[in-house]
Amino acid sequence: MTENPTPTADEHGEPEMLGSTTPQTNDQLDKDPGDWVTGEEPMTASQRSYLDTLASQAGEQLSADLTKAEASAHIDRLQGKVGGAGA
Repeated sequence: MTENPTPTADEHGEPEMLGSTTPQTNDQLDKDPGDWVTGEEPMTASQRSYLDTLASQAGEQLSADLTKAEASAHIDRLQGKVGGAGA
């Protein structure tokens, strides 16, 4: 049987919550990949695979040593070019 994780609390002892009490628009939720905390880390295996597919469809070649932020920007650009669905 799996145990429930210990709930976390904020500095006032209140349970930590996810989400928002009011709906957020897409403009409020979108973050510039350059602002990501992990944006300078190497791209993920999923990003690499998807970029390979998109770049092939677009007839482009990309460096294989992109960061997560760079890969995300190329994915967005190539999706627009080849008509790919958003991830």
